[in-house]
Amino acid sequence: MKLLSVNIGHPRPNPWKGIGSTGIDKRPVAGPVAVTAPGPRGTGAVGLAGDRVYDVDHHGGTDQAVYAYAREDLDAWQDELGRPLANGVFGENLTTLGLDVNGALIGERWRIGPDLVLEVSCPRVPCSTFQGWLEREGWIKRFMRAALPGAYLRVVVPGEIRAGDPVAVVRRPDHTVTVALAFRALTLEPDLLTLLVAVEALPEEDREIARKRTAGR
Repeated sequence: MKLLSVNIGHPRPNPWKGIGSTGIDKRPVAGPVAVTAPGPRGTGAVGLAGDRVYDVDHHGGTDQAVYAYAREDLDAWQDELGRPLANGVFGENLTTLGLDVNGALIGERWRIGPDLVLEVSCPRVPCSTFQGWLEREGWIKRFMRAALPGAYLRVVVPGEIRAGDPVAVVRRPDHTVTVALAFRALTLEPDLLTLLVAVEALPEEDREIARKRTAGR
């Protein structure tokens, strides 16, 4: 398991959400990149030095410090969409190889390189910027049906990373809620929401959604 690339955003106009700019256009960089905890959402800060988000109400902050997507899943989408998909094209900071990102457990921890430790926090939920960026009508629904969302991670121990670094799973919690299952629960399969309530590593906003939607069941 390793990092194929570390990807940093290039700001560009965002006509799809009307907020001025977007950092979804992420491209591989050479050399080491420092990764630190960005603090609470609202400032645009994310984990990787040199990157940021512009929709500060919905992205960035502690629970969305880093976004990872598996090269194997990009390859599957590449075949389905009939177009090349470069590392970073889904807006991911980390493009991985050999790591089951969507099968990772919420709260699972990864060591990347010698020092960095990240914790899986939640799935990525698609938005209009993602659909507009890929120029695919109906992309949001298509992406949700596939349930291959990729994982947001929080920073537990800061460090520097670079392409080629090994990735090791160093902790797996004692439950069965994966990134893919959490995504399905939060999107098209609300009957699964009861499984999320007790998963402490999920962001509080996601657990609150689960509590409210399952109240009285």
